[in-house]
Amino acid sequence: MTTFSHVLALDLGGTSLRAGFVRADAPSELDAVERWPAPESAEALREKVLALIATRNRAEPLVGIGITVPGLVEGTVARWVPNLPHLDGIDLAELLAPAGAPVAAGNDAQMALLAEARLGAARGLDDAILLAIGTGIGSSVLAGGRIVRGSRGGACSFGWASADVDDAGEDRSGWLERQAAGRALDRAAREIGLADGAALIAAARQGDRPASLAIHAAGTALGTTLAGAVALLDPAAVLLAGGVSETIDVLGPPLRAALTRHLPPHLRSIEIRPGRFGPQAGLVGAAVAAARGAEWWRVR
Repeated sequence: MTTFSHVLALDLGGTSLRAGFVRADAPSELDAVERWPAPESAEALREKVLALIATRNRAEPLVGIGITVPGLVEGTVARWVPNLPHLDGIDLAELLAPAGAPVAAGNDAQMALLAEARLGAARGLDDAILLAIGTGIGSSVLAGGRIVRGSRGGACSFGWASADVDDAGEDRSGWLERQAAGRALDRAAREIGLADGAALIAAARQGDRPASLAIHAAGTALGTTLAGAVALLDPAAVLLAGGVSETIDVLGPPLRAALTRHLPPHLRSIEIRPGRFGPQAGLVGAAVAAARGAEWWRVR
C-alpha cells in the first residue's frame, strides 16, 4: 500500500484553533478540519497538538507542522499576540518539539498570502497585497516573489494604518481595525439595533439605509488607507481574505470609490479580487509552509 508524507496545519486565531492533516504534496486538500476554542496557555496548545498527532495514522510520516499566529512572529518565536498574551515570547518550535517534526510559524495574514500566491488568487503574480479582514485586520505583501516580513516579522501591519490625524490611538488595535474590522461592524450593528455584523451585512443587502451607511463608512475607511499602500507598492492585485471578504458585494463599491479618489490615474485600475480560499486561507498557508520548511516565505 502506498503511503504519503503528511503535514499538520494549525490555524491559531484569537478565539479558536483549527487543525487538519493533509498530504505534503497536496496542501490545499485539507480534510476533516477540526475546531476548538483557542488554548488558554502555551502548555494547553502543546498538549492539544500532541493529542492530535497521537490519533493519526502512524504509517503516514509526519514531515512538518505549520502554524499561523494572530500577531507578530519572528522566526518561530511569537513576539506579540494581543488576543493570546500567554504566547508572547514563546518559541513555537521549542514548544512543539515533542511532536518530532519541524515547525514553520508565521503571521496569519502572511500565511494566507502564501496560500493564495502558491495555489490561489495570486498564483503567478510577483506583487500583491492581501487584506485578511476578520475580528481584526491582518495584511501581507508579496513583493518580487517574496512575502515581506520586515526586520522583526512585523511588516505590513495594515490594521494600524490611519486616515485620522486626530485619532488618539490605543495599544491593542489600530485605527483601521476600529473602523472596518469585524468588531467595528458588530459595534455599528448594535448602534442601529441589530445583533451583529452579519445582521448588518444582511440588512445592507436588503437596502436598509442605516445599515448601508455603516457599511459605506467601513468601506471608505478601507479604501482611503489602502490607497496609500497601493501608491507605495504598485501591486498587480489586492486580495480580500477572511470572513469579511465574503461581503465584497456590499463593501466593495465604497472601497473602490475611495481607492479611486485617492490614487493617481495610472494606479486607479488596480484589481480587487476575493481570495480563493476565504476563511481557510490561513490553514492552507500553514500546510504549504509546513511542506516548504523554514524559508516558506520565498514564494518564487
